[in-house]
Amino acid sequence: MNDTDGSASHEPTRPCPAADELLEPLRQGDAAAFGALVTQLQDRVLNIAYRFVRDRQDAEDVAQEVFVEVHRSLPGFRGEAQLSTWIYSIAVRKSLDAVRRTKRKRRLGQVRRLLRLEEAEPELPAAHGSDPLTGLVDAERVRLLEEAVASLKETQRVAITLTKYEGLSYAEVAAAMETTIPAVESLIHRALANLEKKLRRHYADLD
Repeated sequence: MNDTDGSASHEPTRPCPAADELLEPLRQGDAAAFGALVTQLQDRVLNIAYRFVRDRQDAEDVAQEVFVEVHRSLPGFRGEAQLSTWIYSIAVRKSLDAVRRTKRKRRLGQVRRLLRLEEAEPELPAAHGSDPLTGLVDAERVRLLEEAVASLKETQRVAITLTKYEGLSYAEVAAAMETTIPAVESLIHRALANLEKKLRRHYADLD
């Protein structure tokens, strides 16, 4: 993530400095510069969205929303943070909005089923795969970790996702979350402690 060589056209996930070099032409409405910005950052934005919404199509929809807002909001960007960090903060906000919308839809669906306004969706039969047992065990561990991360408080979940999954520095996360580096460090510490508790509790219940 910290590799930079000044070229913006061949490195889709290039970090901040190359994106900042596009700022002036972007403010002048240069369409080619905006295309280069999207090419450079779209993979990282998509990854961030997917970490929260956990669905590829939903993540692509979120990423599209992010760049629409970036295009609309660029004239008001004051450069107080690096351009890419500002875009990551929009990606986090849009992703959390999408998660909240999904939760509201699920709650509404549950209420409707309880009131017999709609039939419950039929359960799909379990897939009969031929994966080895070790693959199943690894997949279960990943699932448990993802569930544990999803159950964290929102600020902890954002901090742990951006640092541990997306590799952003504490300074970048602090800028994206509009907080301080010590606050991010505290969030990461609490998030890791909570994850350990949740996972220990799960495995203790299996004993």
